[in-house]
Amino acid sequence: MKALVLAGGLPQIDLINKLKARGIETILADYYNHPVAKDYADKFYRISTLDVDAIKQLAIDEKVDFVITVCTDQALLTMAKVSEELGLPCYIDYETARNVTNKAYMKKVFAENKIPTAKFVIAGNLEEVDFSNWRFPLIVKPVDCNSSKGVRRVDNGEELATAFKEAVLLSRTDTAIVEEFITGKELSVDVYVENGNAIVLDITTSEKLKVKDRFIIFRTWHPANISAILKGKIEKVAQQIADAFGIEDAPMLIQMLSDGDYVFVIEFSARTGGGVKHLSIERRTGVDIVSAVIDLTLGEKPHIVPREPLTRYMVDEYIYCKPGVYDHVEGFDDMKKSGVITDYYIFRWKESIFDTVENSGDRIGGFTIQGDSIEELRDKHNLVNRTVKVLSMTNKDIMQHDLLADFNDQEA
Repeated sequence: MKALVLAGGLPQIDLINKLKARGIETILADYYNHPVAKDYADKFYRISTLDVDAIKQLAIDEKVDFVITVCTDQALLTMAKVSEELGLPCYIDYETARNVTNKAYMKKVFAENKIPTAKFVIAGNLEEVDFSNWRFPLIVKPVDCNSSKGVRRVDNGEELATAFKEAVLLSRTDTAIVEEFITGKELSVDVYVENGNAIVLDITTSEKLKVKDRFIIFRTWHPANISAILKGKIEKVAQQIADAFGIEDAPMLIQMLSDGDYVFVIEFSARTGGGVKHLSIERRTGVDIVSAVIDLTLGEKPHIVPREPLTRYMVDEYIYCKPGVYDHVEGFDDMKKSGVITDYYIFRWKESIFDTVENSGDRIGGFTIQGDSIEELRDKHNLVNRTVKVLSMTNKDIMQHDLLADFNDQEA
């Protein structure tokens, strides 16, 4: 068999390895010249995963048996569309993929099914909307981007106009969403839907950079510090979403805000979270989401049975860089061998250029620490942050250590 894998990030390395372990040849397509998963695939083509026609032609030329991706948002739509047009197996149909990757469709379904979400409006031009009854701050976002690209908080009309224009330019459909700003803790909820039953696997909370109009994650806590009552409400909303979108068998990622009593859905997708979420879920629950997606694509239905976590806490830390050209990292192997960190991950390739930090996709990598007490986590965190380095081509440490300087115990 032969598989066409879309996107060449860290999760796709795991996907490619598991496909090859089953004797399946792998063809990788990605926009970048040398994505981190390139060297793991049997063949590589530099093609944007958003170019549906080019991906379709590649699937035809290579005579692939199926198209697949994991843990990435917009490539999900390409996978579903190409699979449907070529009659290839896929765990999600095109209409559903469109609804879960386009925030305009998504918000409409939320409203129709009374799924709690922020007040919103969708437009291609600001003049189409009367904002006289809206109160600042507001949130502006493109309808079809991920990694927080183009997502901005705005505090006045001038900022709204600037952010809206940027969001529309980033959108492939030339439209943006403006929604009310809800204060509260942001929760990331990873779910697996089996036979229509939404099983909540992990609820995490994220810390973000202290930048007024940006939403850039630099730390994720497992599990989120929430009450049993709130967890029950989250489970109810997860089932509402699965029912509303007709999702029978698939992973889901739901982004929520909570004030402690209620939850509001920001957005969701029929996939697992990006970065290292697939690894974190397996460490916390024993559930191998990547293998489950392969099984679903091949017509099998895995039975998901989460286990109890091995440690009380787990934290994923994400690393950003100062301006420079990336060469290599130092200190991570020693930290892993000594058990200070569970693992580390590099998302970018040698000679990657770093300039400014605009969104979560600008991270160089990350690492995971685990423990049964806050004190243990804090000690490990501080040791890693003062030990590891991200070195540039000029042998300069370009890691932004200051971003990890504070360890917020309140999230635990």
